Amino acid sequence: MRASAVRTNLERYFEFASLQTTWRTEILAGLTTFMTMAYIVFVNPAILHEAGMPFEGVVAATCIGAAVGSILMGVIARYPIALAPGMGLNAYFTYTVVKGMGIPWEVALGAVFLSGVAFLALTALGIRQLIVAAIPKELHAAVAAGVGLFIAFIGLRSAGIVAANPATLVGLGDLHNANTLLAVFGLILISALLCARVNAAILIGVVTTWLLGSALGVFHFDPKPYSFTAITAAAGKLQIGAATAIGFAEIVFVFLFVDLFDNVGTLLAVGTKAGLFRKAEEVPRLNRILYCDAIATMTGAVSGTSTVVSYIESSAGVAAGGRSGVTAIVTGMLFAIALFVAPLAGAIPAAATAPALIAVGSMMMTSVSEIPWADPEIAMPAFLVLLGIPLTFSIANGLALGFTAWTLIRVLRGRFREVHWMVYVLTALFIARFAWLRAA
Repeated sequence: MRASAVRTNLERYFEFASLQTTWRTEILAGLTTFMTMAYIVFVNPAILHEAGMPFEGVVAATCIGAAVGSILMGVIARYPIALAPGMGLNAYFTYTVVKGMGIPWEVALGAVFLSGVAFLALTALGIRQLIVAAIPKELHAAVAAGVGLFIAFIGLRSAGIVAANPATLVGLGDLHNANTLLAVFGLILISALLCARVNAAILIGVVTTWLLGSALGVFHFDPKPYSFTAITAAAGKLQIGAATAIGFAEIVFVFLFVDLFDNVGTLLAVGTKAGLFRKAEEVPRLNRILYCDAIATMTGAVSGTSTVVSYIESSAGVAAGGRSGVTAIVTGMLFAIALFVAPLAGAIPAAATAPALIAVGSMMMTSVSEIPWADPEIAMPAFLVLLGIPLTFSIANGLALGFTAWTLIRVLRGRFREVHWMVYVLTALFIARFAWLRAA
């Protein structure tokens, strides 16, 4: 009787009746979401490892951040949206902050943690919501697509399909190289599985390419014995104090900005598909969603990974019938279980994960259809964002170019009253950033 009462109370809390869902549907939806985004367990460490971070430690941190974030989202916000370290922000962490600025990864983790604290404060003050309302949706779409190109470019480079060229900056790589050929195979396999609507397409592609390379002797399968010490190598290494003494404002601003876009874009896409709401102004429990995101980012930083964000792959679970927070809770629990694959994941080479980066990049390009390319007032700023991010190898630079162009074009056209005051503030900050970079 007591178990029945608990079940009834849980069903009432998660609104099973109004959402017309069941435990079986929610559990299967959570499994579907996990299978669709499980590639992050291998891909995120592959990117952060280039920043000098211990691979197994980042695998563990990825699982912990995804587990905590997804379970919080399910329990507190009650949405079928899973979280994990964000693609794009992990690239920004590695290639711009650590490699570009020369900041130690421990200090960069400190900046990620402080960005989570800032997320909490800005949410409590209502500023994050204000920024969401002020940013033109066309630039939001351009940022998502630009980050997709950025990720795909990193994948092409890791695969050896694209290589440095002294005459043209980049050129075609050595297609006779065994690692490159395996990466091409992996990309074709993932593409075929995606076309066949296989939920775990990316995960299957990574593992199959890895096993094939091992069987052919291209990769050497050398899994390490399970060691709790190894998988916690990145945990607790963040240096919060040192993060405040560097170019902290710019780093946190980019983390905040892209994270906002990730969350709002994912929320609208998943929530609309699930029929939970129709537009951003009608999102119930929005503050809870933002609080969960901030706490997950702080947890991820302490564990040893970059910013944790909402995942668009959650739409796969919604397509499978997921409507309540139980879907996200199940996904989070599966990520917690995946923690124990950390030592095994360390044996996966870049040639196996690179195709996943290219595939994820292609998925992020769907947002370009939201940009009215026939209108030059919108098309030019969006185009600068779209190209600026991958070509300058920096999300921050792409954002700065696009937002500055957006505001200046409208001012020169005499339409300055149409620009939200928050966009003026952001543009001023971007212009000041360009001046500071020149002076530096």
